Amino acid sequence: MQIKIINKSRHDLPHYETIASAGMDLRASLTESRILKPLERTIVGTGLFIELPVGIEAQVRPRSGLAAKKGVTVLNAPGTIDADYRGEIGVILVNLSNEEFTINNGERIAQLVIAKHERAEWTEVDELSETDRGKGGFGSTGVK
Repeated sequence: MQIKIINKSRHDLPHYETIASAGMDLRASLTESRILKPLERTIVGTGLFIELPVGIEAQVRPRSGLAAKKGVTVLNAPGTIDADYRGEIGVILVNLSNEEFTINNGERIAQLVIAKHERAEWTEVDELSETDRGKGGFGSTGVK
C-alpha cells in the first residue's frame, strides 16, 4: 500500500525493522531535549504528516521496550490517526515511573501500525440474541 508522507523532521522515514514487523518506530522531532517528570504527560511531535486512504487508519502504540525499561508509554494507546487528518503526527507520552525521563531528538518514542477498519451502520432493535455469557461483564468468564 502506498501512503503519501511529508517528512519535516531530520530523521529517516519510519520503516519496518523486520519482514514480520507490524509497526514502524516513530521518532521524536525536537529542537532540544525535553524532561518528562514522573506522572507527567506531553505531546511529542514527529515532524511527519500523512495522507491515508479512506478505510485505513494509523494506530500510534507504545514501544514495549520503552514501557518495560523506563515506564514511559503512549497515554491514549492506541491513538488513532484518521484518513482525513492532515496535521503533524503527535505522540502523547506519559511517564509512569518514579524517575525523570529525557526525550531526545531522534528518540524512538512509539510505533505506528497501519490497519484497515470497517464503518458500522446501526440497526436498532428491541432485544439481542441470547448467549451463554449473557450480561456477564468484566471478569465474568473467570481468571484461569
